[in-house]
Amino acid sequence: MRLRRALIAVAAALAIGMSGTAYAAAGDRGGAGGIASITPITTVYTYGQKVSAVAVEYPATVNPRTLDTSTFAVSDTTYNFRFNPIEDLPKLAERTITHTYTNDAPTIRADRRSVPGRYVIVELDPDENLGWTVVLSKCPTFLCHVKVNEDLPTRVVQRKDVHAQPGNGKGKGPVLVKAAPTTAHPVTEQAVNLLVDDFRYGSYLSGGMVLPYHYHLPKNYQPGRTYPLMVVLPGHGMGWDGDNLGVQIAADIPATAWLQSSWTGSTEDVIVLAPQNQRVGLPAEGDLLIRLVEQFVKDHPVDSGRVYATTVSYGSRLLWEAFAKRPDLFTAGLVTGGFQISAAQAIAIAAGEVPLWITHGVNDHLLNISLARNTHAALRAAYQAQGTSPERTAELLRYTEYGNEAFSLPDYHAAYGPTYEDSSILRWLLAQR
Repeated sequence: MRLRRALIAVAAALAIGMSGTAYAAAGDRGGAGGIASITPITTVYTYGQKVSAVAVEYPATVNPRTLDTSTFAVSDTTYNFRFNPIEDLPKLAERTITHTYTNDAPTIRADRRSVPGRYVIVELDPDENLGWTVVLSKCPTFLCHVKVNEDLPTRVVQRKDVHAQPGNGKGKGPVLVKAAPTTAHPVTEQAVNLLVDDFRYGSYLSGGMVLPYHYHLPKNYQPGRTYPLMVVLPGHGMGWDGDNLGVQIAADIPATAWLQSSWTGSTEDVIVLAPQNQRVGLPAEGDLLIRLVEQFVKDHPVDSGRVYATTVSYGSRLLWEAFAKRPDLFTAGLVTGGFQISAAQAIAIAAGEVPLWITHGVNDHLLNISLARNTHAALRAAYQAQGTSPERTAELLRYTEYGNEAFSLPDYHAAYGPTYEDSSILRWLLAQR
């Protein structure tokens, strides 16, 4: 189901920024007998969403035996919102093509084997620092928001002739589109956003405040069963700014990781709830989050004994607030690169014995490591003051610091990176009851 944008203050629905709006005109698609369409396909990796493949559509079934990784060239933006000025967005570099095969739909195949179809799937190297989709949105304060780019700059060149299936099963078959090594084609269709498009939109209204959110239910949902709930609380830049609905799913890995056993190390189905607070300040945001979770648990098949929360940066402030006020509502939490807890919050969370794992980069340039160390110390002191044994405290409170070498991308504030790349931490969270 294609993810959609719904404006909060009005009932009109607009397409979410996951998909482009400025596409090539029909005349730019190759014309009669030319390339019919070009669809970008995106994947969310550790540090966010990028173009992971393109689907090039032809007017007839393509002969896959004539294709290889040199048939096409793909160029994409060098811009990365973490490191580059927005002016770098139009700057392109050539991508490394890893696989080329045919398909009957504009999406990838896990086995990367050709099936009869009009689409040529061109997969791209996921390790390149190219093709990111998240861009700067607004800077209402010294902190900026981000959104998913509505007009991806991805370009495709067809370097070799592309052939149709031969009529007698032999030979190359007739040429569908001749090589045009100097013609760079823009994308013409909305992006196919793997996993991101499977999230549903909702909004929660309470006390005059609106909290937009996206959620994902198990594909193999079985009536009568209940499922663990993972509440994903994003960083400040992924908060709702009126123009960036849904970016909290695409900007980094924490929302989609829980849908993939390759990340969690578990085959268990999990419901994911990703709210997008408007960053108007605590404690109102914390109260609104609590009410949303309470209502969501009532409305969906959630195991009320397994309600977890995981955070990025600013999301920690909401977690501290919500866990302190309602420790009975939450089962456990994972805090990455977060803010410092208050003494009162530490006492309330310790009294509720809510398990926590806190991670932080030693050289975090936005939130100094001292904030995490002070949080860890405050929670340990709270447990000690109430007479909790050191052994029990060690079970309830875990803490990890990451040196620079732990980061696969040098954003040392993004402690969720090495955290989520360690599936043992995610398994620990799901194991709490």
